[in-house]
Amino acid sequence: MTAPINNASARQRTGGPSPVLGRRGNGNDCAGRQHLTKVEVEIAELTERSTHDLRLAWSRLHRTDPPLGLSRDLLIRALAHQLQERTHGGTSRALRRRLQTAGARKAGAPRDPGIVLKTGTRLVRHWRGHPHTVLVRADGFEYEGQHYRSLTVITERITGAHWSGPRFFGLTKRIGARVSGGAGR
Repeated sequence: MTAPINNASARQRTGGPSPVLGRRGNGNDCAGRQHLTKVEVEIAELTERSTHDLRLAWSRLHRTDPPLGLSRDLLIRALAHQLQERTHGGTSRALRRRLQTAGARKAGAPRDPGIVLKTGTRLVRHWRGHPHTVLVRADGFEYEGQHYRSLTVITERITGAHWSGPRFFGLTKRIGARVSGGAGR
């Protein structure tokens, strides 16, 4: 025999108070709704509708049937979100764009903010027998007495070709590179 599920978000004990705003569980909640806004009342009423009615509301809203296997709880949450969005406005274009770019990386790939360099750090790279030292400043980088906003520009000056500055100075990991004992290098 399996242990009972004690997850309050998944199941509610019968007769207990409902976590849904404006719903008391005893069927006599008209008095409790007097202080609620119109959208809060509409959301509370979603829980009282049949699953068939919720699926019809989804179809009217999205002009397609809800996905197979979508639970009643998720139908209610999605419809409540739409009611709130209609009343209070949706997400701004700027936020949608930020979310889109944040989700653009490959699924499952860890988000790596990269290495954050402290002011005063010295980066040294030996290139063709000569050491090249770059000083990290609050407003960019300093190389041979000149100020630069980008390591890539400095790297181009050193190598004569377009290279990634952070990669040239060893600040990033190459994708697919293996950590090994150096055999074959």
